[in-house]
Amino acid sequence: MKFVTPEEAVSIIQSGQRIFIHSVAMTPHRLIDAMMKRSNELHDVELVHIHTEGHLPYCDAKYKKNFHANTFFTGANMRESVNNGTGDYVPVFLSEIDLLFKRKILPLDVAMIQVSPPDTHGYCSLGPSVDVTLSAIENSRYILAECNPQVPRTHGDGAIHYSRIHAAIESNASIHEVNVPAPTETEKKIGQYVAGLIEDGSTLQLGIGGVVNSILNELSQHKDLGIHTEMFSDGILPLVEKGVITGKFKKVLPNKITSSFVMGTQKIYDFINDNPIVNMKETCFTNDTSIIRRNPRAIAINSAIEVDITGQVCADSIGTFQYSGVGGQMDFMRGASLSEGGKPIIALSSTTSKGESKIVPWLKPGASVTTTRAHVHYIVTEFGVADLYGKNLRQRAKSLIQIAHPGHREWLEREAYYRFKVF
Repeated sequence: MKFVTPEEAVSIIQSGQRIFIHSVAMTPHRLIDAMMKRSNELHDVELVHIHTEGHLPYCDAKYKKNFHANTFFTGANMRESVNNGTGDYVPVFLSEIDLLFKRKILPLDVAMIQVSPPDTHGYCSLGPSVDVTLSAIENSRYILAECNPQVPRTHGDGAIHYSRIHAAIESNASIHEVNVPAPTETEKKIGQYVAGLIEDGSTLQLGIGGVVNSILNELSQHKDLGIHTEMFSDGILPLVEKGVITGKFKKVLPNKITSSFVMGTQKIYDFINDNPIVNMKETCFTNDTSIIRRNPRAIAINSAIEVDITGQVCADSIGTFQYSGVGGQMDFMRGASLSEGGKPIIALSSTTSKGESKIVPWLKPGASVTTTRAHVHYIVTEFGVADLYGKNLRQRAKSLIQIAHPGHREWLEREAYYRFKVF
């Protein structure tokens, strides 16, 4: 593979173009930095991506005439930009982002990616982030790549031949790591309740964080669990090592851990490196409801910012403040509900860090409904499980108030009475 300087690589970028940025831990910061050095000569360049890690200099308001971020997911590094108007957020299911590229709704000029060095056959790996990146590569006019020997080579769909790369630069940067603190006592209680809903032979969708790790910690005595998810992290490793995660009963890619991206510490990147039991796929595959439902006992575990007493779930905004994104929550909630023996679960603490109730009479003004009340089955807090499936509005209110923090139940009962004339 012939390398050029970062400055030579980004010289292909022109004003008015739309540029795709590789996702999560694969965010190509050397290419981004080289592009930023051309800020004085570029204007109206649009940057599109899902979640990314690390500082994004193009989000700085001083570059608003040069670069415009148009993100499909609002992470911590994008929130200020999206909410102050210098950036934008596109609400879209993770399973459908590839269609925006394929159907030329958002045609791409350049894809900036990070890859492993080519193997003996000339193929580079997209490593821990195949997600929507593969579709972006297939639908971009030009591909710029950071070639990094620290990128783990993964099995599955994330292979690209070096001949398809228009310009490559050398890199040897560490892959971005995310450490998750040990679960709190509240998260441990939630984990116990959620684990009680999971049967042997189930196939799990989960993410990252204290609640997820607390759930995984409670599954050590389970048998033959499978993983079909949009992402996973270090939390699954003890269960793999103990033989709890086998994928034996999966119908889709049995005996494989299936995911579209991985985020965590170096330990998880070492685990996925050249590991044939890990199969990295596009999100249009992992998040396809018709595929998810084929696995029996599919368990979707997601979180929320707040849930109203009818079961409406807000998971991506705090009122009008855009906090994250639609992501894959609805993809998996629906897929799990249609799976034979499947269970869609929303797990959240009963209160915020400020002590406000997350079980509320109504969502905040301007809040988005990420998952509708018609799709919700199980809501779990540290105070128990509310099974809402088949329940009417009054029954839902009663069930949700029972798992709210005791300090807020009287208020919730009063508001429920005004609305439903019960209690």
